[in-house]
Amino acid sequence: MSVKAFELVPAVERDLLMGDKARINIECIECCGKHLYMGTNDCFIHHFLLDEVTSSKGKLSYSAQKLLHKYMGLKKPVAELRAASALERLIVLCDGIVFLVDMVTLETVPSAAGGGAKIRGVTSFCINENPVNGDPFCVEMGVLSSKRRTVQIYMVYEDRVQLVKEVTTPEQPCAVSVDGYFLCLALTSQYMILNYNTGASQDLFPYNSEERRPIVKRIGREEFLLAAHGGLGMFANAEGVSQRAPVNWSESVIGAAVCFPYVVALDESFITIHSMLDQQLKQTLSFRDGHILQDFEGKVILASTKAVYVLVPLPLERQIQDLLANHKVEEALILTEGAQQNIPKEKFQILHKRILQQAGFIQFGQLQFLEAKEHFRKGQLDVRELISLYPLLLPASSSFTRCHPPLHEFADLNHLAQGDEEKVLRCKKFLITYLGEVRSTEVANGCREDVDTALLKLYAEQNHDSLLDLLASDNACLVADSIPWLEKYHKYFALGLLYHYNGQDSAALQLWIQVADGDLQDSTRADLYEYIVDFLCSSSNLDLVWKYADWALRKDPTVGYQYLKLPQMSNSALRVKLIEFRLLSPMLQKEKFHTHLAVLYLERVLTLLSQSPTDEEQISRARERLQTLFRVSNLYRAQFLLGKMENCEQLLLERATLHGKLEEHDKALHILVHKLRDFPAAEAFCVWASSCRDSVYREQLFHLLLGVYLDGNPPGKPQTAAGGGDLEMAAVDLLNRHGEVFDAVRVLHMLPEGWSLQLLRPFLGRAIRASMHACRTSQIAMGLAHSENRQLLHDRVRNKPIFVSEKKGCHLCHNTFSEPDVVCLPGGVPVHTHCVAQRVRDSPTKRQLTNSSSHT
Repeated sequence: MSVKAFELVPAVERDLLMGDKARINIECIECCGKHLYMGTNDCFIHHFLLDEVTSSKGKLSYSAQKLLHKYMGLKKPVAELRAASALERLIVLCDGIVFLVDMVTLETVPSAAGGGAKIRGVTSFCINENPVNGDPFCVEMGVLSSKRRTVQIYMVYEDRVQLVKEVTTPEQPCAVSVDGYFLCLALTSQYMILNYNTGASQDLFPYNSEERRPIVKRIGREEFLLAAHGGLGMFANAEGVSQRAPVNWSESVIGAAVCFPYVVALDESFITIHSMLDQQLKQTLSFRDGHILQDFEGKVILASTKAVYVLVPLPLERQIQDLLANHKVEEALILTEGAQQNIPKEKFQILHKRILQQAGFIQFGQLQFLEAKEHFRKGQLDVRELISLYPLLLPASSSFTRCHPPLHEFADLNHLAQGDEEKVLRCKKFLITYLGEVRSTEVANGCREDVDTALLKLYAEQNHDSLLDLLASDNACLVADSIPWLEKYHKYFALGLLYHYNGQDSAALQLWIQVADGDLQDSTRADLYEYIVDFLCSSSNLDLVWKYADWALRKDPTVGYQYLKLPQMSNSALRVKLIEFRLLSPMLQKEKFHTHLAVLYLERVLTLLSQSPTDEEQISRARERLQTLFRVSNLYRAQFLLGKMENCEQLLLERATLHGKLEEHDKALHILVHKLRDFPAAEAFCVWASSCRDSVYREQLFHLLLGVYLDGNPPGKPQTAAGGGDLEMAAVDLLNRHGEVFDAVRVLHMLPEGWSLQLLRPFLGRAIRASMHACRTSQIAMGLAHSENRQLLHDRVRNKPIFVSEKKGCHLCHNTFSEPDVVCLPGGVPVHTHCVAQRVRDSPTKRQLTNSSSHT
C-alpha cells in the first residue's frame, strides 16, 4: 500500500435498518445531499438523514436518522433508485417497472392526464447527467428493454414520462450509461459507443457478459469506465479512444466508482483503490459481503446486504505528506499535479510549490542532486532554506528564518550526513553549483547578500577556482562576514579583491604587500608583485599611489622600469615616482630622466596654481618637491626649465635656484633680495650654493650677498628709507651670523663710514676670534708637523746602526772620537756631545729666546 487515501466509515448500521428482521437485504442505494435512500428485497424504500460529525481530532463520522420507510406494493425487490432532485422525485425500478416516487413522502406519483408515469419491461436504466434538453425541470433517462434489442430515451417530468427516442442495438444490451447524445453500452459480447442522435456507433472491445457482470460507469464528460477481460478497468471516451492507461483490478470486480484521482473497485472481499494518474494500486481495504459501490456527487458509498458505509477520502494534502514521509516523491508529485482540477488555482499554486520544495529536499538528502535542483527551481525555493542547512554559511546579519511547518527533517548538514565526510563534500559541491546558477536570477532577489556571501565562503573552503571570478565581478558579499573565512583559509589575495570592490583600496594593498613580503602566506598568485604594480598603474587615487609606489619600486626596480616604459600607463603620479626611483640608482644618472622628472614636477605645480580655488597645502607640497629636485640634482637642463617658468612670477624661488645652478649667483640673489625680499632665503641660497665648494668660493659668495645688501635698491627703482633700512639690517644680520666666513679687512673697507662699531660688535668679535683661532691653529699644525718630522728622524736613527771609531772624526771640530758618547745629526752624521751643545748656545734662536725671557 502506497498511501492511505480513504477511510471506511459506517453510515447506517444493521440494527437501524432492519431491527429484528434478519431476512431483509439491501438491494440498491441512492444519495442526494444528506438524504440516503435504500431499496430492500422486501420491496421497501427506506429514507435516512445522514449528518457528518467531526471530532476534536478531525476524525469524520456519520450520524444516521431514519425518517421514513414505505412499501412499494410489489412483491419483488427494489432493483434501482435514482434521485431527480429538481423534480423532488425518485425514479424506481421494481419488478421490471419504472415509476416515480415523491422524495419526501415516498408516495407513488399518479399518472397525469394524457400521459403515463410508468414504464414497463425495463431491465435497467440510467440518468443522463449531461442532458441535451435545456429544460431544468426535466430529466433525461436511458432505458433498456427486456424484450427488444433497443435503448429508449425518455424525458421524465414531475408526474409523467415521455419517450423521445428509440435506438436499435446489434445485440441485447445489459448495461448502459448516458452522456449527452452518447450511449455507452455493454452488449452480450462487447462494449460499444452509440450516438443516438446521429446513429453513429463505435465498437470498443469484446466482453462476455455471461462470465462477468459488465460495468459501464460514466466518470466525466464523454468519458466512461468499463470492466474489461483480464481484470482490467478500461477508460474510453465518446470517440471510442482510451486516453488513460487501464488499471489492473481483480477479475471479480462487481462495482466501480471514480473519486478523482482514484478508481475505487469492489470485489467479493476487498476494496481496491488505484490511481488514475499512474495506474498504481494505492490502497486495499478489507470489505466482505459487499455488493454495491456507487459515487454520488463525489461521495463514495458502499453497501453490504445489511449495512451502509461511506468511503471518506483523506485530505489531499495529508495524502501527499504521507507519500513524502515515505519518500515516494514521484507519486506525491503525480498526485499533486493530478489534483489540480479539483483545487482553486491560487491554493493549488501554493500547495504545488511547497510539495516541489519538499520533494527537492528529500531527493537532496538522497544525493539525487539533479532532480533536487529541478524541483527547487520549479518550486521557486527561497535559496536561503537550502543555505541554512550548511552551518555558518548564512551571514550573521541575515534576518532569514526557516519555513514553518518545515520543508524537511534535517537539522543541518551534519545531521543529514551522519558523519559521512564524502556526503558532506558532495552536498557542498552541489550548493556551489546551485548558488552559482541562481545568484543572477530572480531566485536571489531580495537575498543577494546572503547568496553571494555563502558562495564566497564555500569557494574559500573548497579552494574553488571561481572565488576570484566572484570577487572580480559584480557581487554583494558582506565584508564583515567574509573576512574571517578568507583569513581562515589563507585567501588574502581574494580578501584584497573584496576590499577593492568595496572601495577599500588601501586595505587591499596593505594585505597584498604583506603577502608579497612573506608576512602572510597565500599561493593564489605567483605574480602578486606584478599585479600590485599594475594595480597602482591603473589607480586614479594619487594619494594611494604616492603611499605605496615607494614599496613597489624598492621591491623590484626592474619591474618598475618596465612599467615606466609602457606608453599605456596613464597614472602620471606613478610615472613621477618611478622616475624618482630611477634617480636614486647610481647606474642610471642620465640627464633625460632628471629633466623629465623636473618637467613633471613643474607641470604639476603649474596645474595646481591654475586651479580655482587653489589648494595651498597641495601647492606647498608640490613646490617643495620641485625645489628639492632643483637643489639636489646636477643633471637636469636648468636653462630649459628656466625658460618654461620665465614668465611665472609665482615661482621666483625656483627661478633663483636654477640661476644658482647656472652659476648666475648675482641674478639669483637679485631675485631673492629685491623681488622676494626673502633675506633668510638669500642666506640659505649662499649656504646651499657653496656647500660642496672650498672656503674661498664660500667667502666670495657671501661677499657678493653683502654687496647686494649694501648697494641698496637696483637701478631704476626708487630708493626708500624703509627699503634701505631693511637691506642695512639684513647686512648687519648677515655679518653677525656668518662673520667667520668674511674677510674682516675687506668688509671694513666695504662698510659705510657712518656705521658704529657697536652695531658690528658681534661681527668684529667673531672675526677677531676667528683670526686668532686660525693663527693658533696654524701654529699648532706647524708644531705637530715639526714633532712628527723629528719623530720620523728618530725612528730612522734608531733603526739604522751608527759606527764610531778612533779613526773617524767629528764633523764640527774635526777631532777624532775618544769615547762612545756621540750625538747624531740629521743624515746619521756623528758628532761630539760638547760640540752640539756649543752650537746650540751660539744659534740665533737660542739668543732670541734668552733675551725675551728677561721681559717676563
